[in-house]
Amino acid sequence: MTRADDAILELLSEAGIAANPSTIAFNIDYDRRYVSKRCRVLAEHGLVDRVHEGKAMYEITELGNNYLAGEVDGDTLEE
Repeated sequence: MTRADDAILELLSEAGIAANPSTIAFNIDYDRRYVSKRCRVLAEHGLVDRVHEGKAMYEITELGNNYLAGEVDGDTLEE
């Protein structure tokens, strides 16, 4: 898990809606391409879901919220 991962999850949790990597990047001050890559990794680990097939839109999952609440250890999510 990276600082960007935490920022992405926090933004999605606080917003309570799906967002695309461009919007996420703008709000957390990271490069869009990097955010897009991290969103794909977070999705692989079940922390976010991709909810729109055409344009990449992500929303936080229950597991993602549990991670933010400290109920899930980030080290157990690593490949």
